[in-house]
Amino acid sequence: MSIEQRKRPAELDLPSRQPLAGRTCLITGGSRGIGRGIARELGRHGATVIVNYRSSETAAHEVADVITESDTEGTAHPVQADVTDRNEVEAMREAVQDSFGPIDILVNNAGITCDCTFATMTHEDWHRVIDVSLHGTFNCTQAFYDDIATVDDGRVISISSVIGKQGNVGQANYAAAKSGLFGFTRSLALELADTGATANCIAPGFTRTGMVEAIPDHIRDDLHAEIPLDRFANIDEIAGLVRYLATEESGYITGEVIDINGGIDL
Repeated sequence: MSIEQRKRPAELDLPSRQPLAGRTCLITGGSRGIGRGIARELGRHGATVIVNYRSSETAAHEVADVITESDTEGTAHPVQADVTDRNEVEAMREAVQDSFGPIDILVNNAGITCDCTFATMTHEDWHRVIDVSLHGTFNCTQAFYDDIATVDDGRVISISSVIGKQGNVGQANYAAAKSGLFGFTRSLALELADTGATANCIAPGFTRTGMVEAIPDHIRDDLHAEIPLDRFANIDEIAGLVRYLATEESGYITGEVIDINGGIDL
């Protein structure tokens, strides 16, 4: 049988167009860690990626260059804005819309930690974390809400954490911020439903990022021992789930908090 005879019927061929081609995605905190991985994954599948950053300008330009110079249809553009500052977020929205039109997909990924026991936690420790993870998500989602509600297959994807479900010693502020995203996502999904847009939340477990690698070895070993799959997540695994939720194939999934944590809470 010749090669031509062995080819699949045309109707079974994979589409030549990338699944996110023609889609504009904005990732907050997209210059490093999980955000960087998400930016690269969406760009690899054809998206125009807006890499938001607050202060990591060099890293944001690096990831944008990697995406644009790769052999895909994807392109990327760094845009500076502090997500806790409503004026900066509005300026980012105007800049993005002027250059690219409405966005199709918003990934609320920006977040920080400021760990200490609750007894020693200051108002500043509390507000710094809440402002980025929760208020930043509010600012960006509201700024781009009309885009998401009016484009075809609009998507809001928020990155939470297993800590939002389980809590953790020294992370009352982080746990509160990340669990707040659960209720936010479910309410937003209901309000967006009649537009055809979806809102979902991902709650990763411990993932191989600089933040986890900085944990002292003995604590990291204890965390590792609690995971049934006996390993930390790779960034690509989180990014792959985001990519699926960004595509039209996920259109019947909304209001969900999706765990990706190696079975740590089974």
